[in-house]
Amino acid sequence: MGNGDIRVRGLAARAGGWSARHRWAAVGIWVLFVVLAMGLGSAAGRVDVKDSDQLKGETHTAARIVEDAGIDEPAGETVLIQARGGDLKATDPEFRDAVDAVVRAVEGTGEVTEVTSPYETKTISKDGRSALVQFDMRGESDTAGERVEPVLKAVEGVQEDHASLRIEEIGGASMMKTFDDAFGEDFKKAEYSAVPVAFGILLIAFGALVAALLPVALAVTAIMATMGLMGVVSHVMPMSETANSVMLLVGMAVGVDYCLFYLRREREEREAGRDAQTALRIAAATSGRAIVVSGVTVCVAMAGMLFTGLAEFEAMGLASLMVVAVAMVGSVTVLPALLSLLGERVEKGRLPFLRRRKRSGGTQDSRFWTAVLRRVLAKPVVAVVVAAGALLAITAPALGMKTQQLTLDQEFGDSLPIVQTYNRLNDAFPGGSEPAEVIVKAHDINAPEVKSALADFRDRAISSGASRGPVEIKLHDAQNVAFVYVPLVGGSDQDRAGASLDLLRDEVRPATLGKVDGLEAPITGQVAGSKDFNDQLAGAVVPVFAFVVVFAFVLMLLSFRSLTIAVTSIVLNLLSVGAAYGILVAVFQHGWGASLVGAEGVGAIITWLPLFLFVILFGLSMDYHVFVVSRIREARLRGLATKDAIRHGVVTTAGVVTSAAVIMVAVFAIFGTLSMQSMKQMGVGLAAAVLIDATIIRGVLLPAVMALLGERNWYLPKWLHRLPDLTHDETPQAVAAPAARDDEGEPLKV
Repeated sequence: MGNGDIRVRGLAARAGGWSARHRWAAVGIWVLFVVLAMGLGSAAGRVDVKDSDQLKGETHTAARIVEDAGIDEPAGETVLIQARGGDLKATDPEFRDAVDAVVRAVEGTGEVTEVTSPYETKTISKDGRSALVQFDMRGESDTAGERVEPVLKAVEGVQEDHASLRIEEIGGASMMKTFDDAFGEDFKKAEYSAVPVAFGILLIAFGALVAALLPVALAVTAIMATMGLMGVVSHVMPMSETANSVMLLVGMAVGVDYCLFYLRREREEREAGRDAQTALRIAAATSGRAIVVSGVTVCVAMAGMLFTGLAEFEAMGLASLMVVAVAMVGSVTVLPALLSLLGERVEKGRLPFLRRRKRSGGTQDSRFWTAVLRRVLAKPVVAVVVAAGALLAITAPALGMKTQQLTLDQEFGDSLPIVQTYNRLNDAFPGGSEPAEVIVKAHDINAPEVKSALADFRDRAISSGASRGPVEIKLHDAQNVAFVYVPLVGGSDQDRAGASLDLLRDEVRPATLGKVDGLEAPITGQVAGSKDFNDQLAGAVVPVFAFVVVFAFVLMLLSFRSLTIAVTSIVLNLLSVGAAYGILVAVFQHGWGASLVGAEGVGAIITWLPLFLFVILFGLSMDYHVFVVSRIREARLRGLATKDAIRHGVVTTAGVVTSAAVIMVAVFAIFGTLSMQSMKQMGVGLAAAVLIDATIIRGVLLPAVMALLGERNWYLPKWLHRLPDLTHDETPQAVAAPAARDDEGEPLKV
């Protein structure tokens, strides 16, 4: 077959063909798009998710009341004054002198307001050895961390003068500053290092500077454009910093992968003797099609997060969906234009110590995967039993998964002094560091029945056993709103604190505040927010799982016109996700091998991670699956026997899948190096899942299952033949081969 006989059809092929013919126009349009998107985003500004929109339920109601009232709740700070040992008590003169010194010191900074002495508020521990000086930071709470430094230094000065006491500060502002100092740069380094890490791996994979730069450049420009679009879209659906970080991760992963798939196929065809134009056309029809199918599947998976009803998840889902769509469009349009412009110059900047291996026919081979495939295809039953058994064993720990919002000590361990302060405060005043907040809204907050109900609530909160006190009430007369702060029995023990919260909500409130007509009293706070988040997330799991699985199944069915391929795709992906869950539980919940990844067995998985991982992994794993199965199907169409087609598809894609997987694992593993346990869990979970997916799933289970199924891989019931045919942009045989036929001698429809 001559070069001119290559016939390509379909969206990806047409887009690639047009771009190759109008290369300067394609590049210009892409640059204009990126610049316009960034300009529009900068002009529009970004609207972030409000506290009142974060959750539904009581937490949402409380935030709405505060927001509607125009109350800017200040950042509260607490100074713990505690006897180090001996018989020193809060009533002793030395202790009183220290308390007075703290009050004078913090007031002297001019940065605080509403300073209260423990002798006024009765914030003295039961054993009399600990007391709390409480105050608020002036100005907006969001920026309080930037102004708390003088206050911290003032408290440190008092500590130097009172060696027999432990005097330390904790609160919203001080924690904000501590975490920003400790982990702000950590996060930035992790995000910025993703690009050079990906580039280094691509440089090794391609052995040429220009070829390695192309995927990174496309991924970075796709991310830049998406950042601009996020600003515009945020006026309809608010975004967040978390969504921005997730978008960067996903954008770098899929952007590099898609370009890698395309570029690798184009180079392979040129090594096979094709001219530049024909090689581009074949790459557009094959890898281009796989990119479109994969991209649409990933977008559908990301869209699943829109069904959670959680503003943060919706922002992450939409941001991820946009960057995948932009990267997909860029890969099938501007990339062929750049390849056409560069021609042989794509090999510029070759590294002399990295030489490409060539095979006759131009296909890049892999000795390792050739050896693996020989054994897998020789005994597919054994391969399925061993691989599936191993993955099920890895998945087993996930059956006992426990999810919760991580407490401060779980999130950071003992790596920060402020965590030790947090633990000491909770020991002396259970629940005092994170009290429940009752936001009371009445027609007249000073009405006798309202004041009586507030007093009853305060008394019953303690007598019921939900709190040991003190219960503080802060009135906002002008807005007819009251804030009631209730330290929960249980403190940092989430289960016990949750039981105390239920007692407040289900018994104490109805018997007191609930008896006043027209009064609203939603209960919020860290424990309440965690509970409301868990309840809402639990309700979203089934719809999200169903949406992602059903639509992924339909896309696979339409893309390959095979019921078998669609079913096996879903099963293999679910097995990959299950294995990732099992690793997470084993490492972070049970602590097995936690030290190997620099983690600690915190006893739980952070609440949002399982659903997040499912959506992300289900989408990203389709990259490899679509790419490998497309290559197998292409070989089958050329007339190869099923086992030969499987061998050809897996071996010829092994290099690109390995390179793509190494990049993903490396980028995700960077986040696994962070000190925050939640980020470490995310990084390790994603990296482990991608590694399993690219090796055991695609290299062993997929070929073994397909070998067992044989021609049934391409089974499509007659009643489904009316489905749209999205397989039309496969390229015909790249080399001459007889058409495959079934047992009756009819041409095989794959």
